[in-house]
Amino acid sequence: MDLAEQLTHFYGPEPALDVARKTLKRADVRDVAARLKAQRQQRLGPSSSALLSVAEYKKKYREHVLRQHAKVKERNARSVKINKRFTKLLIAPETAALEEAPLGLAEEPEPERARRSDTHTFNRLFQRDQEGQRPLTVVLQGPAGIGKTMAAKKILYDWAAGKLYQGQVDFAFFMPCHELLELSGTRSLADLILDQCPDRGAPVRQMLAQPQRLLFILDGADELPATGTAEAAPCTDPFEATSGTRVLGGLLSKALLPSARLLVTTRTAAPGRLQGRLCSPQCAEVRGFSDKDKKKYFYKFFQDEWRAERAYRFVKENETLYGLCFVPFVCWIVCTVLRQQLDLGQDLSRTSKTTTSVYLLFIASVLSSTGADGSWVQRELRKLCLLAREGVLRRKAQFTEKDLEKLELRGSKVQTLFLCKKEMPGVLQTEVIFRFIDQSFQEFFAALSYMLQEEGAPGAPTGSVGSLLRTDTELSGHLALTTRFLFGLLSTERIRDIEHHFGCVVPERVKEDALRWVQGQGCPRTASEGTEDTEELEEDIEEPNIPLELLYCLYETQEDAFVRQALSSLPELALERVRLSRMDLEVLSYCVRCCPAGQALRLVNIGLAAAQEKKKKKSLVKRLQGSRASTKQLLGSPLRPLCEAMTDQQCGLSSLT
Repeated sequence: MDLAEQLTHFYGPEPALDVARKTLKRADVRDVAARLKAQRQQRLGPSSSALLSVAEYKKKYREHVLRQHAKVKERNARSVKINKRFTKLLIAPETAALEEAPLGLAEEPEPERARRSDTHTFNRLFQRDQEGQRPLTVVLQGPAGIGKTMAAKKILYDWAAGKLYQGQVDFAFFMPCHELLELSGTRSLADLILDQCPDRGAPVRQMLAQPQRLLFILDGADELPATGTAEAAPCTDPFEATSGTRVLGGLLSKALLPSARLLVTTRTAAPGRLQGRLCSPQCAEVRGFSDKDKKKYFYKFFQDEWRAERAYRFVKENETLYGLCFVPFVCWIVCTVLRQQLDLGQDLSRTSKTTTSVYLLFIASVLSSTGADGSWVQRELRKLCLLAREGVLRRKAQFTEKDLEKLELRGSKVQTLFLCKKEMPGVLQTEVIFRFIDQSFQEFFAALSYMLQEEGAPGAPTGSVGSLLRTDTELSGHLALTTRFLFGLLSTERIRDIEHHFGCVVPERVKEDALRWVQGQGCPRTASEGTEDTEELEEDIEEPNIPLELLYCLYETQEDAFVRQALSSLPELALERVRLSRMDLEVLSYCVRCCPAGQALRLVNIGLAAAQEKKKKKSLVKRLQGSRASTKQLLGSPLRPLCEAMTDQQCGLSSLT
């Protein structure tokens, strides 16, 4: 009787019968198992009663989702209401298609403008196209920290509140890919659905019988391993217990529940890698905050008009920092640092310019607030960085208590500051897992580990910068952000900050190794000679532009001499088949300004992400001829920074093709 009560309490009445029946069969008590099954079928009656339970369960499930997702945890573990914290983002449908046509041609139509992420915009994600076809897979893509996860959770919350997809979706499920990929043991899709339900008695079979009424939100699909391995073969049966990789692969490729709707979030660099998995995806680009939304976010964050206005004015006057705040996570870090500086009466001008410097200042501020001495910070920070590096290199985002104990991190102050704890239901006992407060923080700490290396020191990470960069050969995989952060930490100013804040000496060879690696890249891949006709764009764009990512790494250093020295080994900068965003243009402009004497710039099949003019467009080369364009014409142009860079006295560019 005790066992029966425990089973019923843990699983709920109906699933407890399933468990009991399966256990009896495995114990070879088949007659009792058969009687149990017969009695259950007699009690349940015809299938109509089961279908009725689905209709009744919809309301119960929606109420559960509203309770579960009414609040979101901020990175400092403080819970806030999702409606209070969510600030609308710019979302541009269609402009981020996996296969893009070039912009800038005379006959090219205007792209659809970016819209703010209100209920109407979310409803439009699954709207019918011109042929009347409704997409079943929608991809939300954008850089790290841009707010994809928050937007996905808001979509789930708005659906449960009755604002989205009414009459179209009966059940919506939020599936964080990183967690599902690291689950121990095997699970079926039906098991994963049950995990999200308020009890174990959910009518899963009946729910899955109408897949066209289901929406699966797959958050962070770029975490999935590449196709081609046996492990990545997609699952086709929703009741087959298998790995998270196969279940997610089955959903993405439509091998599993082909008529279900999918909303997939992914980093910008990943759609090319995902293309082989996705079936006829509709793409939308998350572009972050507009200028108006940045101001709203500051006022929501500070909840004090005087402080909000002072912080916002300071950031707006810092053009580079203001530009970075289009990324919500960077905006949160900036606000957190400014709030601490205002609390302590410090000078706001300490706040820095690049993403790397903002992250570094945030971490230094958090650690200084603990009042710990330098030796403690060095020791604990090295351990945390080692954990981050091992995770990044092994594509691991979740850590067990054993992982932390191995590095003597469990219960330490840095664990509570930078790792969040989550309890996962296990078979015999609750499993405790830890994650960094944001994936980008793990990548930052991994990059920082190379700066804190001290040969012979206990707990010091092993492996050189060169080995990391050689691993990240394409600058486009899961190491891309770590590599960017690493370059950002290489500047003389950042090295000085690291030594000041953490009391350690950064080895000189770190910067030398990185410079040697860039110089070893030689001349980036260029278009073949004679590609004069830019009207045709090859369709198989599966990877991001590698030279552009290299320029992002150099931009992050903000050290002109280093960039000029790095570029001196590249006689030609060549970019091809890429649609440049405003940030891309900012990066390209900075590197052009730092070009050594005699360098050439070649642009092949280049477009702009958001065309500004409604008049007939001129070719890109004509628009770049700054000497012929008046200042008035250039003021509102996205090409203005590039024109100014090419006419700068520092710029050694000799030719533009």
